Amino acid sequence: MNEKKIKSLIKKISENKISDEEALSLLKKLPYEDIDFACIDHHRPIRTGQPEVIYSEGKSPEQVKEIAKKLSENNDVVMATRASSELFVFLKPFFHKITYNAHGRIIIIGDIPKPVTDKRILVLTGGTTDIPVAEEAAVTAEVMGSPVDRLFDVGIAGVHRILSRIDLLQKANVIVAVAGMEGALPSFAAGLVCRPVIAVPTSVGYGANFGGLSALLTMINSCAPGVSTVNIDNGFGAGYLAAIINRG
Repeated sequence: MNEKKIKSLIKKISENKISDEEALSLLKKLPYEDIDFACIDHHRPIRTGQPEVIYSEGKSPEQVKEIAKKLSENNDVVMATRASSELFVFLKPFFHKITYNAHGRIIIIGDIPKPVTDKRILVLTGGTTDIPVAEEAAVTAEVMGSPVDRLFDVGIAGVHRILSRIDLLQKANVIVAVAGMEGALPSFAAGLVCRPVIAVPTSVGYGANFGGLSALLTMINSCAPGVSTVNIDNGFGAGYLAAIINRG
């Protein structure tokens, strides 16, 4: 929002020419910032509670830098997903506070906020190879203000591993279960708890895995109630959804 519109809106509110509800409605519909190659939605936090996130793949380092600069002017924390270590090295000189989660391939500009709730999210993986997608989910949820626990490599090929930590599952308010291969982990987890389970199929597996399609089909056909499935390798979407549920 530019200065002129801010002053005009403030004047209308002070003169009782517009209600609080109408003013908020206007804020939600105000224009984005057009920087030629991107249209940055600065008012997304007003509508959804969270700022825009940069999806880095397919963007040049310069484009990511310019978008991140604009977002950081209006937000305490900016997140760039699917980011390479090379992109992090390129961006580091331009930002005072910047960190990189190599496993989750996420760049964080600013500080991860303190949790806004005591309720916890648990992120599970079937195997170690699923950790990049799981970390993407975990960091996303943390940036959105949820405390997150991690429990990796507890797939159903050795169910004693997850059963030995059933206390951790039952303490969680939301579970994110990340798995490739046949993708049975979310169904198994859902059969142990009375909490929502967000299933994340990964592209991990041999030929007939079809790039994660086998796990996706297993998860959307789960016989256990309480399972909701996101797209293949979509850790970000799972973490975002988990945080919304956890804060509800």
